[in-house]
Amino acid sequence: MKYSGIGGQAVMEGIMMRNGNRYAVAVRKPDGEIEVMENTVNSFSDRHAWAKWPVIRGVVSFGDSLVLGMSTLMWSASFEETEEKEKEDSAEKAEIADGDKKKESGALTKGEMTMTVVLAILLAVGIFMVLPTVLVGFLKHFTDSAFLIALAEGVLRLALFIAYVVSISLMQDIRRVYMYHGSEHKCINCIEHNLPLTVENVMKSSKEHKRCGTSFLLIVMLIAILLFMFIRIDNMLLRILSRILLVPVIAGISYEILRFTGRHDNKFVYLISRPGMWMQGLTTREPTEDMVEVAIQAVESVFDWKAWQEENFGK
Repeated sequence: MKYSGIGGQAVMEGIMMRNGNRYAVAVRKPDGEIEVMENTVNSFSDRHAWAKWPVIRGVVSFGDSLVLGMSTLMWSASFEETEEKEKEDSAEKAEIADGDKKKESGALTKGEMTMTVVLAILLAVGIFMVLPTVLVGFLKHFTDSAFLIALAEGVLRLALFIAYVVSISLMQDIRRVYMYHGSEHKCINCIEHNLPLTVENVMKSSKEHKRCGTSFLLIVMLIAILLFMFIRIDNMLLRILSRILLVPVIAGISYEILRFTGRHDNKFVYLISRPGMWMQGLTTREPTEDMVEVAIQAVESVFDWKAWQEENFGK
């Protein structure tokens, strides 16, 4: 297995694949056709050399990924919104004929979508970073051990994260996204294991991959446990503030670990990658062949996998 450098994410009824500063989004439209959009990313790190420094590049990459992820998700959702709008228009015409009032579309604007993402980030920091700190505060009445309190905080933080992943994995609408997520991983594994990128080979490939965002989030939780065991602050407000301010540091360190595991393949990497890949059992599902067809189109729009395999594996 070799590092290809390509990556992506699942979107609504499709896949976004990125190779360097190029990306493509392939979506299965309601009429069954596959629509592909190609574009380039104006990365912050390409404009500022310091943004490529270790740890800092992780924070920058996370920010770039959020912006790109939001825009591609909005683009993929527009096809569903268009279909719903056409249905609503037909229904509205019928209602107007009956003397009913016309209803307005409920689609989110770009500003509303941006606000939704910002609120989601704040909510995530509040639930997974601040809430465990507050909840374990009562343990001071039972023990003076800063180690036990820090450990309890970390365990609670990890438990909340796992409970969140499990709960959303049970939602019917999320399952299709997770199936596309699985097709993304399968395509990358197929290429990196030197197999021709065909539907048959992709279907046989693994749906877990070391460089997954799920693994990144789990690493964030584990790094937070270790870091906060050494950073012990008695004042509750200062402790909460430290949890918030250290989020970028934790994200940067986690990125470096994920980057290392993604570029190496040995027993040590296998061991530290396993927890994240186990967690992917909840965030990926086996895709259908038509989903794999969409993922393949996304890959081939930005990545010459045949040339890459020939260069890295030979004929």
